[in-house]
Parts: sequence; C-alpha cells; structure tokens
Amino acid sequence: MKVFDVAGRIAGSGEHVLGADETGSHACYLIYGVLKAGEQGRELKPGRGHEELVLVVRGELGLRGVFTGTLRQGQALQLRGEESCVAENAGEAEACYVIAGGHADGGHHH
Repeated sequence: MKVFDVAGRIAGSGEHVLGADETGSHACYLIYGVLKAGEQGRELKPGRGHEELVLVVRGELGLRGVFTGTLRQGQALQLRGEESCVAENAGEAEACYVIAGGHADGGHHH
C-alpha cells in the first residue's frame, strides 16, 4: 500500500493530478487544486469519456459555465464529458478543491 503526498506536489497555486503515472491504474484519478485569493480563469472540464466530481475543501469557488454560481466549502458539482466551468477565487484566502474522476460508460482509453 502506498501513500501519495498530493498536497505536497503544489507550491502555491496550481493542480496536481494523481493518476495512472503514480497509481498504475486507469480506473480513476484525483486532482488536488489550489487557487490563490483573487485568482481566476482556471477551466474545470473532464473531457470526452470522463466524469468528474468537484468538491470544495476550503474556501469558495465562483463558477461560470454549465453551472454559474458559487460552490461553497463542502459542496460538490458533477461535470460530464465536455461540460465545463471556469473557476475563480474572489475570496481573501486560498481556496482548495478536489476533483475525483473516472471513465464514463464506454470512455475507457489509454
């Protein structure tokens, strides 16, 4: 059993994808993301053949796209395929989110 230091892979703002390169599995992946205060313009989009659940762990994310509104700490949103939202952090503190994703029916590829 291996423990992955996902948060430790990000210095400041950005995302780290924990996926097949580290786990050896194509069944699912996890994205850990951080947006600094005032940061905007990060696209959240699973892509063809994938589905994702976006969960805000700390702070709030303002979203524009298939869903427009605010996703607050502890709230999640499901995105499928080409559905997308642009995320921004209008708050005064860092925002953190986790995306759990996998292959939709018939969407498995390498």
